[in-house]
Amino acid sequence: MAAAASLSPEELLPKGGAGKAEELEDELDEEEEDDEELDETLAERLWGFDLSLTVAQKMYRFSRAALWIGTTSFMILVLPVVFETEKLQMEQQQQLQQRQILLGPNTGLSGGMPGALPPLSGKI
Repeated sequence: MAAAASLSPEELLPKGGAGKAEELEDELDEEEEDDEELDETLAERLWGFDLSLTVAQKMYRFSRAALWIGTTSFMILVLPVVFETEKLQMEQQQQLQQRQILLGPNTGLSGGMPGALPPLSGKI
């Protein structure tokens, strides 16, 4: 550990490291210069902002229209079916309750009258 601390930076670089280190520094300098060349003008920034604002507005309008179409389609196509199904279930429940009241608690599920003969299975 102490031997590694006493080494100079040139000794830590791989073979030919001094030349490669200079090449890396040159590449970094070139990248920084490229970044500096990418500065945009005020007009370009305003154009980009205007473009992003236009895209956001169009996406908002599209999502609003899609939500409206989806909601109204659901209300027109699906809700009547749900209401009719619920109405049918309520009518069946009321009929079952009427049977239980009139004929007794055991006949609501069996569907027949208590004490009646079972139906004949053969032909008459």
